[in-house]
Amino acid sequence: MSAIETIRHSERIMAMIIRSGHHGSGVEFITPDDFSQQVAYMNRPQGYRIEPHVHREMPRRITHTQEVLVIRRGRVKVDYYTDDRAYLSSSVVETGDVLLLASGGHGFTMLEQTEMIEVKQGPYAGDGDKVRFSPAGDAAVSADAAARKQEDADE
Repeated sequence: MSAIETIRHSERIMAMIIRSGHHGSGVEFITPDDFSQQVAYMNRPQGYRIEPHVHREMPRRITHTQEVLVIRRGRVKVDYYTDDRAYLSSSVVETGDVLLLASGGHGFTMLEQTEMIEVKQGPYAGDGDKVRFSPAGDAAVSADAAARKQEDADE
């Protein structure tokens, strides 16, 4: 399993997971340049210096909220949905993983006591920013798990 996973629907990126075991050197931008939420992995040696800087004011147009979750402790099952609220698949993130939710819908089930940090674009719009809907039934989730198990067996 790759330390960086991309969840897609058709050609569209729904989510990206940077697993806690991911290691590299220098700076590695995980997200495409056109994403409104940019995520990078950095690995720098002791004494490396990033020069002081400020970011210029740069108007940007954001049409969809993208979220980043940092799992500080615990395990979370993430269910992915299309924009039409159709269930796609699920994955589990755990301590040290970073999850970018880029598009579509999502829901969460805490599999154990969990602490996480959420980062998303502001300003905060409260519930005006989201449309809640009923989660997929257990049958859809079980069918997805069975299909993935069969895919693994076929490889």
